[in-house]
Amino acid sequence: MKTKLPLIPLAAVSLLLIPLIAMQFTDEVKWTAFDFITMGALLLITGTGIELIRRRNKNVRKRVLYIAICVIVFLLIWVELAVGI
Repeated sequence: MKTKLPLIPLAAVSLLLIPLIAMQFTDEVKWTAFDFITMGALLLITGTGIELIRRRNKNVRKRVLYIAICVIVFLLIWVELAVGI
């Protein structure tokens, strides 16, 4: 099984380029360095978690369930940080 771990930081940086570029064109996106660090860490942790789940679980149903849980937790944290409820 080929490893995808080196691609995770590349994907995280690629996703972080979206708000960085948006900040150049509009005042609606106002991220600080802390925002980029926080989201970068969240993306790296989620991506690494998904890769570890993918590697360790041979049962497809368990793998899908665990990855879905990982994505849901990511989304809940993201919404909490974005809205600040």
